[in-house]
Formats: sequence, structure tokens, C-alpha cells
Amino acid sequence: MSSSEPRPGTVERAFEAALYADTDAALDTGASLLAADPAADPELTHRGEEFVAAAWRRGWQPADVVRVVRRDLDPVHVQLTAALILGESHEPRGARWTAQLEELKAEPRPPRADRFSYATAVLELFRVLLRLPAIEPLEVPRQGPAAAGTGDSRMLTRIRALLAKAEATGFPEEAEALSAKAQELMARHSIDEALLAARTHAKDAPGACRIGVEPPYETAKAVLLDAVAGANRCRAVWNEAFCFSTVVGFEPDLEAVELLYTSLLVQATAAMTKAEAAQRAGGRKRTKTFRQSFLAAYAHRIGDRLASAAEGQVTAAEGDLLPVLAARDVAVADHADRMFPRTVTTRLRGVDDAAGWHEGAAAADRAQVQDRRRLP
Repeated sequence: MSSSEPRPGTVERAFEAALYADTDAALDTGASLLAADPAADPELTHRGEEFVAAAWRRGWQPADVVRVVRRDLDPVHVQLTAALILGESHEPRGARWTAQLEELKAEPRPPRADRFSYATAVLELFRVLLRLPAIEPLEVPRQGPAAAGTGDSRMLTRIRALLAKAEATGFPEEAEALSAKAQELMARHSIDEALLAARTHAKDAPGACRIGVEPPYETAKAVLLDAVAGANRCRAVWNEAFCFSTVVGFEPDLEAVELLYTSLLVQATAAMTKAEAAQRAGGRKRTKTFRQSFLAAYAHRIGDRLASAAEGQVTAAEGDLLPVLAARDVAVADHADRMFPRTVTTRLRGVDDAAGWHEGAAAADRAQVQDRRRLP
């Protein structure tokens, strides 16, 4: 046997030593075996790609796996995960999957390290991948004929650009105008898609996507996402253990939820930071309860505002829209119930700071969610 070939069983023996036991001693044993056999590296990479492929079969998507690794391990493990996912993924699995892969390409490559440290990091990562349970698989939403056109892409590009400017500007009136225009475009896009699908009898059906809801203050963030989803005719189910919510709805509405939730979370965080600085200037020291109460109040008040805005948009639309939306509501509810036949209600705890609640509610009142005067 030439020296370039791996010694038989190196990877298997390392896995048997390290992956099925949680002790540091077992990890050291496995890492020592791998570090002593450089020729085993290709097989090690191949086995890692098999682990991520197995995660896809259990319902996970790239962003979900990276989110869990980032929560439980270190940046080097995230970089190793990105490399494995990009090396494994060859089949197109929908626009969101492709977008997640594009985001992973921005991750830096794993830093060079001594072989023992590298092997240790790989085995730590494989321990997490091996233990990922089965979760609800996501179906790619079926869409009407207009959804795949260039107009759809241009519309979403415009919306993203408007929201990005609204988040970046330091002038409240400009942010209000930009956010209002974005909301107007989102509502128009959703209504147009619903009516077109009904008139052409397109095979349009709801699907689902996952949106990260990560610590800190994840319960309040999940409430905010639920409010945004409900206002856009979607259903959101929070998975606290894995830091995401699954949102069920029709494709234009899922896009609106993703964009609006992200924008409102940015606005809420900026407003919370400013309000907290003012509280500290006044001699306040407690921070956690203020932030939790702030975000809880923000989510509660935004939910009321979004519901009111959504009702006004439907009322202003043409008459044949109501039965179309009613049918879509039933389809979304049925799809969500099939995906999640058993759910429980989560209580929002730690919301007992009056100043935080007041500031959060005021920030929600200032957030831009309703239609206003159109931009010239």
C-alpha cells in the first residue's frame, strides 16, 4: 500500500470513538486518529457532505442547519458547514434554497489550523449534524403564471430597495414615505397575484418558508413575526428549540412577510437602542427587562396597526376580491394544520417594565406600515 492511501478504517474508527459519545476524551481520541492520517481527509469531507444530505432528507434547509451550528458552536464550525453544504448541493431546489446557497458563498473559508484542531472542529460539527431530528419538510409554493415573470422580480427588487433606504435614512419623514411606498407595492402585488390566479384558474397553492427568530428576546420577536404573518394572510408557527418560525402562505404573501418582518425588526432594534440610551442617561441601570418589555409592546402595537391596515386594503379593493381571499385563507389554514397538527400556546414572560412597554408602543406607532400619500 502506498503512503498516499488512507489506512483502512481511519474515519470509521474516529467516528466510532467520537460521534456517539459526548465526552472530551472520546473527541480527543477521534481527532487524534484523523490528525495522524492526512490521506483520510477526502473521505472525511465526503462523509460530511453525506451528513448534510441526510439533513435535507429530514426536512432541513441550508439556512436552518447554519443557524443551529452558529447557535451551538463557533465561527469556524459555521465556515466548515458552509463549505460542506456548497460542496454537496448540486440539484436546484427552489429560489429560496438557491438564495441560501448564495449567502453561504460569502462565508469566509475555514482558517488553517493544526491537524488536531481541524479534526476536533470537524468531529464537533458532525456530532451536531448527526443529531438533527426530522422536522416538517417545506413544500415550494405553486404559483400562477405571473409569479415567475420578470415583473415579479422587478417588483421585489423595488420593495427591497425602498425598505433598505427607509432603514438607513436618518430623516423620519423620508423613512415614512419610503416605507409607505414599499407597503403599497407589497399589497398591490399580493392582490394582483390572487386575482390573476383566480381568473386564469391557475394551480396556485400555499407553501411555507422558515424565518430565523434568534436570541436574545426571541419570544417577543416571534410575536412580532406572528403579527406580520397574520396581517399578510399567513400563519406562523414558532420552533423555539431551533430558533425559527415556519410561515405558511401563498408566495407573494410569504415574500411580504419576510421583507416587512426584517424591516420592522431593524426599525425596532434601532428605536430600542435609542430609547435605552435615553433611559441610561437618566440613571437607569436595568437593561434586560426594558428590552424585553420594549419589544413585546412593539410587537403588540404593530399587530394592531398591521391588522387595521390590512383590513383597509381589502375594503378598498374590488368586490370580487373577497371570495378569492376567503378561499385562500381556508387553503392556508388547511395547509398549516396538515404541517402542524399539534401546536401549543407560548406565554410571553418577563414583560413587567412600564418604561420599556411605553417606549416600545410609541416606537410601534412611529413605524411605517400603512399606506399614505404616494411618492411623486
